[in-house]
Amino acid sequence: MTNFIPILPLGIVVYPGEHLNLHIFEPRYKQLISECNEQKKSFGIPTVLDNKMQDIGSLVSIAEISKLHDNGEMDIKTKGERVFRILEVIKTVPDKLYSGAIVNYPDTHEKGNIELMRKVMAGIRDLHKLLKVNKDFNKPDEEIRCYEVAHHIGLSLEEEYELLGLLDERQRQEYVKRHLTKVIPMVAGMEQLKEKIKLNGHFKNLPGFEVG
Repeated sequence: MTNFIPILPLGIVVYPGEHLNLHIFEPRYKQLISECNEQKKSFGIPTVLDNKMQDIGSLVSIAEISKLHDNGEMDIKTKGERVFRILEVIKTVPDKLYSGAIVNYPDTHEKGNIELMRKVMAGIRDLHKLLKVNKDFNKPDEEIRCYEVAHHIGLSLEEEYELLGLLDERQRQEYVKRHLTKVIPMVAGMEQLKEKIKLNGHFKNLPGFEVG
């Protein structure tokens, strides 16, 4: 299935199911949001990396316009719906200030491996404990999808985009697991370093060394 959608390229990654608040201030995007809101249509947020719009993004719906400012700027609440891939960019749309794209919607295969997800969630809790972060995902581990945790594990924007491009939940689980395996020892090492720095200058109670 392919169709035309208006697009609002941003330097972020939006995942299906994610709630995102945006402040809209550019004239072209004020027009885009106004029209999508009136017509109950969704729009696309393709990710921008290194000042270049990428081919993959997420379709988002407008949950509400929270505030309409006197100058026409808007605070809006949106929700990610599904992943799209751009087939063709339509830079100039008749009578519109904004651009659009012809897109299709790849199947993102939501069924993952339950045991693997439990291991992933255990790793995330270990990471959050090291960082002294308290995050409750409010559902059993086996019901959580990688999209729901991706913004909470310290991925770079490039890595978040790579995850968005993985079209099978088991691949996403493996990606997150590999990231945690890499980052947890680094964070643990940083914590040890912080403790060492804190102790520097304190009176040290150290055993002597017997010289043989």
